[in-house]
Amino acid sequence: MTATIIDGKAHAASLRAAIAGHVPAFRAATGRAPGLAVVLVGEDPASSVYVRSKGRATREAGMESVEHRLSVDTDTATLLALVADLNVDPAIDGILVQLPLPPQVDAQAVLLAIDPDKDVDGFHPVNAGRLATGMPGFVPCTPLGCVMLLKSVHGSLSGLDAVVIGRSNIVGKPMAQLLIAESCTVTVAHSRTRDLPARVRAADIVVAAVGIPALVKGDWIKPGATVIDVGINRTETGLVGDVDFAEAVAVAGAITPVPGGVGPMTIACLLRNTYVSACRREGVVAAPVDTAS
Repeated sequence: MTATIIDGKAHAASLRAAIAGHVPAFRAATGRAPGLAVVLVGEDPASSVYVRSKGRATREAGMESVEHRLSVDTDTATLLALVADLNVDPAIDGILVQLPLPPQVDAQAVLLAIDPDKDVDGFHPVNAGRLATGMPGFVPCTPLGCVMLLKSVHGSLSGLDAVVIGRSNIVGKPMAQLLIAESCTVTVAHSRTRDLPARVRAADIVVAAVGIPALVKGDWIKPGATVIDVGINRTETGLVGDVDFAEAVAVAGAITPVPGGVGPMTIACLLRNTYVSACRREGVVAAPVDTAS
């Protein structure tokens, strides 16, 4: 068996195009475009590249992109003051503070200060609670993209057995909540899980988000299972995921590559969340751009 390769770039392009297609109607109804503010503190190279990519994608979708670049010695009070201004700015529908922040900044205080209704990253505890209880809110972009990719393969996920490897607040935990909402039976595995290979072998869906290069081997995979590899690990040979792709592709039914799988969906889902936020804030009915909530 050779797995179907899930083309995250193509799915992300389709989602971004759908959002861009709906922005003119929003602009006609409200007199403005959806606005996303991105805050970058310092000059971390990877963060700078990511912020540029977000800005470019936002503008290509017809939205307003506002960037605030602050010096590396910025303190917590200064950043909190900026967030407070963005919270009340009527032109801003989404606020994203790029992580990681410098050590002198209280990152938790900053994230808590963001208005949950503008928290398009989905990291605020209020949005985590909304997700857990089935209320409308914002879901972190990476797991949201993962669900969209899974649905592109399966349609309905109802009744499938899923294992999520990793329990971070950014990916693992919200991924599990989204799969539960789709009526999957979900196991959350982690570094202390006993006999991890056996748990993975029982799963129809495997989501690897643990940050260990090539952890998941081919003989861990149930034949025909769908594998979503969230890992992005830099090694001497280049970028690799948390799944041993060369082994897994011979066993799985469908699998995401690294790069080109989950990564492109993250920015596309950020645009999706910003568009939805703008519609909610303006009382405009959002056009359907996906099937995940």
